[in-house]
Amino acid sequence: MSIFTEDFSTDPWWWQGFRPPEATGELPARVGTLVIGAGYAGTACALRLAEAGEEVLVVEAGALGQGASTRSGGQVSGGVNVGKGASRKPVPGHRKAALLRDAAAGFTLFETLLERHQIRCGYHRTGRINGFWTPAHAAGWAARLPELNEHARSDARLLDREEAAADLGTRFYHGGVLINRAGHIQPAEFFGGLLAAAMRAGACFAGGTPVLRVQRLPGGYRVETPRGTVQAARVVFATNAYTGAAARGLAPELRRSLVPVTTHMIATEELPEALARTVLPANRGVSETRRVISHYRLSPDGRRLLFGGRASFFPLEERRTAALLHRAMVARFPQLAGVRISNAWGGRVAMTLDRLPHLGGGEGRFFVAGCQGSGVTMMTYLGHSLAEKILSGRSDPVNAYDDGLPPHHPLYDGTPWFMPVLGSWYQWQDRRERMPA
Repeated sequence: MSIFTEDFSTDPWWWQGFRPPEATGELPARVGTLVIGAGYAGTACALRLAEAGEEVLVVEAGALGQGASTRSGGQVSGGVNVGKGASRKPVPGHRKAALLRDAAAGFTLFETLLERHQIRCGYHRTGRINGFWTPAHAAGWAARLPELNEHARSDARLLDREEAAADLGTRFYHGGVLINRAGHIQPAEFFGGLLAAAMRAGACFAGGTPVLRVQRLPGGYRVETPRGTVQAARVVFATNAYTGAAARGLAPELRRSLVPVTTHMIATEELPEALARTVLPANRGVSETRRVISHYRLSPDGRRLLFGGRASFFPLEERRTAALLHRAMVARFPQLAGVRISNAWGGRVAMTLDRLPHLGGGEGRFFVAGCQGSGVTMMTYLGHSLAEKILSGRSDPVNAYDDGLPPHHPLYDGTPWFMPVLGSWYQWQDRRERMPA
């Protein structure tokens, strides 16, 4: 029997609630701020600027929000992944505390935006569990809990294996950590609400408008697109993992600082009610403590499982990545072996060498980037924070993430040629660690 439904689609399942619009309006000749990239960061930046009376235009190469903002797993938290797995020297304690406090502020901003703009996006503040891949992972999390609870206000605690199994409906993990200040949303509907709020505030958006060239002029910038040229006092790069080959000549220093990684997701067909009750009975979001994680949660109505992860580090078409994710899903929930997949899709996340998000810029040229796949609240917060930086005109850091471009490596030019080898190495390490457990 096929694992795919008759109406199987490679569109994100989220698009049934909100489909990214084209919105190809007329381009103004001049604007105060031109934002490149209409995702969470670019839209949140435009919202704050427009609320302050700034003339702002957001341009997007494709449909508005068609990238990671409407393709993600839709889990929300504040600070859980800050600096996790950093590959360079450890973050000093005082700086780590500041990073966590600002991440917590990002979660507060997210909930404030939902209330202020009455954004309906299936928000469930039901917590998140990071399942322990091996028993040894409990010690590392136990050491992290004090700083997470003090600075990020995570309200987190350890779960033993029985507690985790009861919450998750699976005995796949060796316990876990429950982060109560977390939840999950319908990410496309959240983006749609954020976009509508920015438009009501007066921000202009133009989809189908790739940027061809950004030229510095006295007092501003000249931005060329196939649909016309715009003069802007300042430019914001909010392209994140989509700062690809097309941006080689636009923002080469930013491109060299980001490693785009494709992650994949599937949505099951609607589950029978009795079967649905056996999966994630506490309606938590779930992630894992291994290197190549899987993440999953129920749909807002509780009738489908949305399951994601890095199914492959080699280019594969959606049916093949879906089959890999289906196998991983059944390993965790054997009762879903006969359940079919209605949707499978992919999207890009941006990694940095120090595993930290960044914002910065000056002289009218700014950027936000690098949320390591945890961008729903963080990219929204960084975009909002960058707008505050622009409005204030301040040169000092606006928050702990305002420290300039992420670090780069002399052998990396923005093309992630090493990911298949590195990803396969991570997968092997995960299997090796799991076997004795």
